[in-house]
Formats: sequence, C-alpha cells, structure tokens
Amino acid sequence: MPVEPDTLSAAAAGAPDPTAAAPLRIRLAPGGTMPERAHADDAGLDLTSAEDVEIPAGGRALVDTGMAVALPAGTVGLVCPRSGLAAKHGVTVLNGPGVVDAGYRGHIKVSLHNTDLDAPFALRTGDRIAQLVVVPFLAPVLQQVDDLDTTDRAASGFGSSGGFGHAPATAGTDENPEG
Repeated sequence: MPVEPDTLSAAAAGAPDPTAAAPLRIRLAPGGTMPERAHADDAGLDLTSAEDVEIPAGGRALVDTGMAVALPAGTVGLVCPRSGLAAKHGVTVLNGPGVVDAGYRGHIKVSLHNTDLDAPFALRTGDRIAQLVVVPFLAPVLQQVDDLDTTDRAASGFGSSGGFGHAPATAGTDENPEG
C-alpha cells in the first residue's frame, strides 16, 4: 500500500530525529583513553586513569582521566562511582557525583577516596575509575519570594519518611508512623 506524502515520518522526510543524542566531542591527551560503555545500553561511560596513582589508606587523590569533553548544550556530565570498585576495594568518588558543566573544556579529573583505613590502593594507567553519565538539565530563572507554596511534606527532612528497614504498613492498621 503506498504511503501518502503527508504521513511520512520526520526521519523519512530527512528531518533530524528529535530523540537522537547530540555527539559527545572528546579530546584526548597523551595517556588518555576514549571512554566506552561496557554494554550498549549502559548509561555510564567508563572513565580511566591517565596516570599511575597510589591512594593512601583512608586518603584521597585527584586522578586525571587525560580527556576533555564538549558536552552538548543543555546537558551536564555526572561523574559517578563505579559500583565494583566501591564494593570490592572501598574506593569511591569523594564528591559523587561530580559535576562537569557543558561549558567546561579542561581535563576531567576524578576525586577518589580510599575508604580502607588499613591498605593503600594502587591505580595504573588505563584502570577504570569512574563513569560519566550525561543527562539533560533545566536552568530555571531564579526568583526570590517571601513564601513558598504549601505541600503535605512541608519542611520534614532527614528521616521524615521512616527508617531504613521495612516500609511501614499503611492499609488496615491504626499505626501513624512519623514522616
């Protein structure tokens, strides 16, 4: 059955796909490695160390990745810990997630913390140390006001939704847990 011209998709008509991601331009320094996803549908791009570093027990180090990026406008890069590095070795991103703004063009460096209080942790050039997740963000117009709208939660903060155990039962009970 022939397709009517007015029913062609934007992609078929040659228009850009609005869901397609903009390219991530990457500049490598000597010792830098192109980031990559371990799996095609992973959100995080693995970042590697561009230098040999030893993080002392309980200490921290600022580790160069040997790469700079030009993030697409309207996005932010979040430098997140690698779960395996944290679980197996106690090494995590100290300010995780770190923020890479779209206008930044310097080398991405990762502030790593060795939580092991007894043993140092050695990194070698090429070791995967963190992951970069690129996400869109909103830049709202700031507006100072005297009052904020009211909500059910109001100013209830830390711990207001309960402890870390089982969620409180709500159906058919007379309990009224705080938060």
